[in-house]
Formats: sequence, structure tokens, C-alpha cells
Amino acid sequence: MVENQAYLFLVFSLTGVVLGVLFDFFRVLRKTFKTGDFVTYIEDILYWILAGIIILYNIWFFNDGEIRVFMILGILMGAIIYCLTLSPIFIKIDYFFMKKIKGVFTLLYNILKIPIEFMINLLKKIKNIVNFKNKKGNFSSNGE
Repeated sequence: MVENQAYLFLVFSLTGVVLGVLFDFFRVLRKTFKTGDFVTYIEDILYWILAGIIILYNIWFFNDGEIRVFMILGILMGAIIYCLTLSPIFIKIDYFFMKKIKGVFTLLYNILKIPIEFMINLLKKIKNIVNFKNKKGNFSSNGE
């Protein structure tokens, strides 16, 4: 019985670490990609949904759906230990990779922006030519 509770405490401590990693992921995501308030609210809701799913899954899978106080304490302890020890390291690593990903997206955007702008300008010129001919009477809407 005590071994099982120690095992569950360890599992839920690791759950707290996972929740801390997930929290830092969203924190770095916000820092890297500047977002508005609405997107921030969506990210917060997504975090809490994911955190709830992780916690409920672990409660169901590891303890047949029974909630114990030491499991909640394990989650809190795991999250606190993660925040005090591994969080700064994870944030630096995650920020490095997020900046690289942002760089790739920026490069792709800049590459695709040139032909798209060319096509838009070409379509605007074609539209202006067609509108000009309509005003001169060369093309009429009634077929004459």
C-alpha cells in the first residue's frame, strides 16, 4: 500500500513537471510570436484544457479515477521543483528553437511574398484595363 502511494506520488510529481514544461512552452510561444489579447486568451484556454486532460488521464490510468490529496500535492511539488530548477534551462532551449522556427517562417513568408505581390499587382492592372474599356463603351453589359 505504501509502495503504491509512493509510486503514485512520483507519477503525479512528474505530471507536475509536464504541466510546468507545457506552461513554459506557451510562455515562450507568446514571447517569440507577439500575439494580441484574443490569441492569448485562446492559448490560456488551450493550456488549461490540455492540463485538465493530462491530470484526468493520469488519475484514471494510474489510480482508477480515485483522487487523493497526496496526488494533488505531488503535482504541486513537481511543478514547483520544475519551476525552481529546470524551467530556466528549458526556457532558453525552447526560446532558441522557437526563434529558429520563426526565422524559417519569416524566410518562407519573404520568399512567397514576392510572387504573390506580383500576381496581385498584375490582377489590379488587368482589372484597371477592363474597367477603362468598359467606360469607353468597347464592352457593354447588355451585349451590344
